[in-house]
Amino acid sequence: MPVIIHVEHLSKHYKDIKAVDDISFTVNQGEIYGFLGQNGAGKSTTIRMLLTLVEPTKGRIQLFGSDLRTHRKEILRQVGAIIEKPDLYKYLTALENLSIFARLSGIRASQKQLLNQLEMVGLKNRVHSKIKTYSQGMKQRLGIAVALIHDPKLIILDEPTNGLDPQGIADIRNLILQLSKEQGKTIFVSSHLLSEIEMIADKMLILDQGKKIVEGAVGELLDPTKTLVELEVNNPDDIYEKIKSGSWNVYLKERQKQTIIFQLAKEKIPQLNAYLISIGAEVMALQPRHSLENYFLSLTTSNQHVDSFAN
Repeated sequence: MPVIIHVEHLSKHYKDIKAVDDISFTVNQGEIYGFLGQNGAGKSTTIRMLLTLVEPTKGRIQLFGSDLRTHRKEILRQVGAIIEKPDLYKYLTALENLSIFARLSGIRASQKQLLNQLEMVGLKNRVHSKIKTYSQGMKQRLGIAVALIHDPKLIILDEPTNGLDPQGIADIRNLILQLSKEQGKTIFVSSHLLSEIEMIADKMLILDQGKKIVEGAVGELLDPTKTLVELEVNNPDDIYEKIKSGSWNVYLKERQKQTIIFQLAKEKIPQLNAYLISIGAEVMALQPRHSLENYFLSLTTSNQHVDSFAN
């Protein structure tokens, strides 16, 4: 599958602040890639580097197989983006706004094409309404229409559901799925809402304090047939190797000092506890974690990350 975004050891430092700290990831064609983290994690800074709005301190970015620095103009012609709230002319209608942005992009679009674009984002009945009468969700959908006016292959959305009501969130979610499944767009979407990313993304990366904590397919990050198990022992590395070499079929997620977190079938937890006692492990805690939400919060609220895995 063709690679659309390839990032290697990307960093952005502001004096003593490491806004983005040595992250690497790959986005394949047609994927919805969730870029997840709490506010201030480094999501927007990363997106601004992908759009050449911020110069990286170090690292390499390739889009569509070409280096972003040396092929900037050609690459960005294939990218549509919304950063924060779309900048629209509030005293003009949706149709007038889209027509202006089309001309600014050098696109000669007929009125029928513009109307089709507005219909696609669910604004068919409000094309002649002024933007000042729009809800925030409607403005976001119009912003996406503007980002799509030149038919980009890659769409980058920075917190597209931020500040929206439940209906607005659902509308944006459905639009993202439509663009991916029906038009084959590759979509890179950032959010601090795990529940939204979990519902739409094929793959996601969790970012915290500028560092990549974990990355993988959503289904891999939390197998519905298994639960996350938190085990606190004195020698976690040795114990984990013994567990892994057995028939437990575990999947390591994280290691923090004396704690390891892994996936395991829930019914095997009592058997695992008996096994740990039999090998003389000093178990201080062995307990399940019940949701991906808890997992996300545990990753992004701790300042004691030592290592993370997504194999």
